[in-house]
Amino acid sequence: MTQYSAFNLELREGIAHVQINRPEKINAMNAAFWTEIRDIFIWIEETPEVRVVVLSAVGKHFSSGIDLMYLAQVGAQLGKEVGRNARTLKRKIEELQSSFNAVDECSKPVLAAIQGYCLGGAIDLISACDMRYSTIDAQFAIKEVDMGMAADVGTLQRLPHIIGDGMMRELAYTGRTVLGDEAHRIGLVNSTFIDQEELMGGVFNIARTIAEKSPIAVQGSKEMIRYMRDHSIADGLNYIATWNSVMLQSEDLRIAMTAHMSKKQPEFKD
Repeated sequence: MTQYSAFNLELREGIAHVQINRPEKINAMNAAFWTEIRDIFIWIEETPEVRVVVLSAVGKHFSSGIDLMYLAQVGAQLGKEVGRNARTLKRKIEELQSSFNAVDECSKPVLAAIQGYCLGGAIDLISACDMRYSTIDAQFAIKEVDMGMAADVGTLQRLPHIIGDGMMRELAYTGRTVLGDEAHRIGLVNSTFIDQEELMGGVFNIARTIAEKSPIAVQGSKEMIRYMRDHSIADGLNYIATWNSVMLQSEDLRIAMTAHMSKKQPEFKD
């Protein structure tokens, strides 16, 4: 296990387990969090042994969102001149966006396991993941509106593709709390679990299933799904035709077909 200031990182059986590790601060996102998550996902992208990622958190809560002390530090950098302040703030917001872009753009599937609070910036984070799972008593809220601001690190851009435009607007405008059962009903999470132990067991079972598949097939599927979020059906069909004109020549196809015919478990290279 590799331990960062704000994270734990472990690779086992093709699964990279990334844990937010600030339980004494309700896993609030401090300065180290934003730089370390970028570094971790660069490592994940560059490490062929990683087939799938599980993102979770140590303690009772997933995350209370951005650390208010960190916001105060950013505020202390501002002066009296509006134009220069705007440039400083825009650069900082784009820097934070890049941290969750690294999660969204990761070629390996990312599964979020959520318990307790998942507030503010934590919604931005899980919106960048492929799938989300939670305990039944998890609490989700887009809290930025209660702080007098609009969410600016990905929630308003990614969440409509997950729960639909109308529901996203309701949550963004009201800041109300959604519990696990409602989160499941609106599609924010794929399924819920009784407690954190069952949650982690269930999510790792799904991760192990994904890790056994052809990484060419899994990562190609993710690339196509991400592409379709921002393109037409015609664009997507053209892209998959071009993509598979190369990828169907992979030995993974032969291995999968042979295993299927012989009723054996296929084994794929990283």
